[in-house]
Amino acid sequence: MTTDDPFVALRAATRARVALGRAGDALSTADLLALRAAHAAARDAVHSPLDAEALAAEVRAELGREAVLVRSAAADRAEYLKRPDLGRRLGDGGLEAGEYDVAFVVADGLSPLAVRTHAVPMLREILARLEDWRVAPIVVATQARVALGDEVAVALGARAVVVLVGERPGMSSTDSLGLYLTYDPRRGRRDSERNCLSNVRPPHGTGYEAAATTLAMLLAESRRLRLSGVRLKADPALES
Repeated sequence: MTTDDPFVALRAATRARVALGRAGDALSTADLLALRAAHAAARDAVHSPLDAEALAAEVRAELGREAVLVRSAAADRAEYLKRPDLGRRLGDGGLEAGEYDVAFVVADGLSPLAVRTHAVPMLREILARLEDWRVAPIVVATQARVALGDEVAVALGARAVVVLVGERPGMSSTDSLGLYLTYDPRRGRRDSERNCLSNVRPPHGTGYEAAATTLAMLLAESRRLRLSGVRLKADPALES
């Protein structure tokens, strides 16, 4: 079948909306309906709850790791969305202090769908690369923002923390997972003091193996240099 549409090849190479059709001065009906469906999917990704107990059970069964449940100071999803500050504060949850090199926090964030889809296979790849690390029990956190990981790590006694969090959904991406590394975590850490690997969502984004390899390198360099953030480069050769 032949076509005179010059944008066919470009549309096949990207999930972005390219050269949408028009009906007069508006979008075509098909494109408008597709846009509304994508918007609804993004909203659903934000508001659908994370079954934290089921995820913790999966961590135990699939990874053979202890899993602990915590929640932020936000009482519910509505308050979480209105009060980002509460999502950064640790609420209830019994965390026992120990001596760990790194803690992993699986946080629902703005896309619990991303966590349900990608957290366990992503953790499997990461943990396989950290055989000589003392890893704290995996923490599953609800109504959680990235900075919640700092308080979790302090409570656990971990020198570094990696937060696996559902990123804000877009119109073409509802299940993107972000990985945030912070060395020497404590309350008040700035975003510039973290390293981020974003858009982990195979097959359309970064794959698990590639993300895990990069994160393992960053963790090793972070431990060696005792820092994280803008001063820690993805390529050690770029360190100043």
